[in-house]
Amino acid sequence: MPAVHHKLLLEDALQDSPQTRSLLSVFEEDVGMLTDYTNQLLQSMQRVFGAQSEMGLATEQLSKQLLEYEKKNFALGKGDEEVITTLQNFAKTVGELNALHSELANQMADSMVFPLIQFREKDLTEISTLKEIFAIGTDEHEAAMVKYSRLPKKKENEKLKADLVKEVAYTRRKQHQASLQYYCALNALQYRKRVAMLEPMLGYTHAQISFFKKGFELVSKKMDSFLASVSNMTQSIQAQLDSEAEAMRVSHRELLSVEDTVYMPDKDTEPVNRTLIQKAGYLNIRNKTGLVTTAWDRLYFFTQGGNLMCQPRGAVAGGMVLDLDNSSVMAVDCEDRRYCFQITSPSGKTSMILQAESKKEYEEWICTVNNISRQIYLTDNPEAVAIRLNQTAIQAVTPITSFEKRQDGSPNPDRAKPGGVHTTSSGSQKTGVAPEPEDLIAPGTPIQFDIMLPASEFQDQNRTGGRRTNPFGETEDDCSTETDDSLLQQVFAVRFLGSMAVRCGDNQEVIYEAMRQVLAARAIHNIFRTTEAHLMVTSSSLRLIDPQTQVTRLSFQLGEVCQFAAHQENGRLMGFVVEGRDWSDGDEEGEPSFSAFVFESNTEGEKICYTINLAKEITEAKKDPEALAQLMKNMPLTNDGKFLLLEPETGDTTEGAGQEDLESEA
Repeated sequence: MPAVHHKLLLEDALQDSPQTRSLLSVFEEDVGMLTDYTNQLLQSMQRVFGAQSEMGLATEQLSKQLLEYEKKNFALGKGDEEVITTLQNFAKTVGELNALHSELANQMADSMVFPLIQFREKDLTEISTLKEIFAIGTDEHEAAMVKYSRLPKKKENEKLKADLVKEVAYTRRKQHQASLQYYCALNALQYRKRVAMLEPMLGYTHAQISFFKKGFELVSKKMDSFLASVSNMTQSIQAQLDSEAEAMRVSHRELLSVEDTVYMPDKDTEPVNRTLIQKAGYLNIRNKTGLVTTAWDRLYFFTQGGNLMCQPRGAVAGGMVLDLDNSSVMAVDCEDRRYCFQITSPSGKTSMILQAESKKEYEEWICTVNNISRQIYLTDNPEAVAIRLNQTAIQAVTPITSFEKRQDGSPNPDRAKPGGVHTTSSGSQKTGVAPEPEDLIAPGTPIQFDIMLPASEFQDQNRTGGRRTNPFGETEDDCSTETDDSLLQQVFAVRFLGSMAVRCGDNQEVIYEAMRQVLAARAIHNIFRTTEAHLMVTSSSLRLIDPQTQVTRLSFQLGEVCQFAAHQENGRLMGFVVEGRDWSDGDEEGEPSFSAFVFESNTEGEKICYTINLAKEITEAKKDPEALAQLMKNMPLTNDGKFLLLEPETGDTTEGAGQEDLESEA
């Protein structure tokens, strides 16, 4: 280390020459620069110490956070057991490193920051203090010399002169002592500043070396094998990621290479699958927002077992909307929207209107709900049953508007059995063993969905004894009077769903099988229009009247109605069987023939059946005046005794005339 060449000579302190003063100014300038540099260096070292302290706190927080991974219970965390174990080992290692970082921070504080602070507070502050004392001593000496220099030479005052001499000597001694201390401190500072610059960095370096040594021992001795296993694990995961990324890139290219029709609604190229027992997708549902206003919401629907589920966007799980067992589904004409269909619960109290985005989706949803409503999902092989039922339905139902003869198809033993039934007819009979569907209705029997047909065509092929009027309302028997129907006259608002020829009229099951086939045919062939009509029940006949023109479209004598029943599950469905005669074989008496008619009412079908049953009782009672009188005596009448009181119709219809309070004219 080279020696210090520049120093203040203590021998020159008493003389205080300008040369000495010039050299002193150089020392003082050097002290000022050293003070500024020391402050900057201390600030940098304190920043390093603060960073190291923050490093210790950060590593401690990191160790705690690594242990939190196991407590998060990620929903997709299956298979993370190995990762959890590895993170726990890392947390332990980071905790040990945190101890080393804390020790390093303490060493920096003791061996780096503290020595420099001590140098600034002790040495530099001492120089500043001695400089002020030297300046005061110099000023006092100058003032004493000024006073001494003003002593007069003619009139010498020995006492004053002696006092000034003493004052000058005192101030000169004081300045000399201050200058000696100041010069010694400045000379010593040239050595102390070198120590002050080197000592903190020496302590910092030793602290870092100690830290790295302990860290190397920790890593090399305890973690070589562990780090190697972690490295292998990360490489394996990266390889899996690369493989998956390549597979996703290939799949991405394939998915983007499809035709534009995939993105277009109602551009399905695949055929409709009518044998589905599960279905999922987005549908629009109509919701009532006011008395006359509605809104459509797009929601995700799916079937689960026998239930229709709905899951709004963002929801974790779906909720049940409707039980599809024994429900009915049919296409409907809804406002100005396409592809709408309606699902109605068995009780008829709950219904919803949905809209699909394409014709294929629309038909598959209808077929799926229809398949589920038959509960074929509970069978051992529901797919096979659905295929057989679909083939049978296609062969057995065809949407034609007349009863054209077709060859009978082969019986189908897999046809679904009728649903639960209920009848109010007193003349209904039940057999001990449920008949097969082909025993009730011939396979392939055509179905009529419209009653507005030429009279001759309908009478010849399906009326089976019923009477039909011409479009002008002139009946074949204009001479009939109101007295025939005077005992009972009840009007119900109904919608004609369909009719078909059946094989028997003495079994109520034929009505339920006809209901099933008519509803299935409407669903399969997307027939959603229905014929509104008024069904008038009198004590002698059943009449189907056009509600707008009041023209009687169909009329059957009450004796021709051999069966009538309402569906047990869907109370709004009812039907009846009419017996007629077929003279096509030349037989004078004619062979008996039967036709089933299916209706949907605005009220409960049981009320219609009750009224028909009451009309039959009145008809039977007409043969015996005493029995008729007894029957009328037991019937509730109005106060004037003119009308029979029946339970008013509670449906939601507002069709106009004939739909007010339902009464019977006596």
